[in-house]
Amino acid sequence: MTRAWSRVESDEYRHLPLRAHTLLVEVPLHDVWRLELPNGGADRSIEDIRAILQRLPASTGLGPAVRALFWLRKSIGVAFRWDTERFEEYSSPYLNRLTAEDRGESLAAPGTIDGPFRVLYVRDNEALSEIRNATVHAFSALALRRTDAGHRLYWAIYVQPVGLISHLYMAAIDPFRRLLVYPAILRHIYESWSAAYAAEE
Repeated sequence: MTRAWSRVESDEYRHLPLRAHTLLVEVPLHDVWRLELPNGGADRSIEDIRAILQRLPASTGLGPAVRALFWLRKSIGVAFRWDTERFEEYSSPYLNRLTAEDRGESLAAPGTIDGPFRVLYVRDNEALSEIRNATVHAFSALALRRTDAGHRLYWAIYVQPVGLISHLYMAAIDPFRRLLVYPAILRHIYESWSAAYAAEE
């Protein structure tokens, strides 16, 4: 059986009409994943995906290997003080670049803390959040599109280096992210979506 998720070429994602392309024009695009979601009806939005992700920390479906990796990363982060946020809401350069239109259209207040991230904006079919710590300044972009079979989710990761440590850190964690962590998260989204929405055509 073909998996519903896969890494895709950045061009496929860049052709989508998204605000993230202009807001992050100078930030390197590190990864793009695509997830095919069955059915869901006409009323689904990016908020449904965000709700699924917000339940992720309580999920036991990620598997012991991925949970162990999260625990290890958190422990190392505490030991080396990697995860102390390196900006306040008012000084985030990308938050300050949002237009009045961006802020007015966002379904969540820009700057809202969302797990380890801060929300930049949330639209019906697009969301962008950022995180900055001692290792990276990274962005998570989500885009949801209707398809003949249901919906297609794009998940893009942008990484702005904050120093030499960023390159070393990403090189060390990339194999684990791509082989274990991201597939587990995408499987969680797929299974949660299927359980909640697959019957809606």
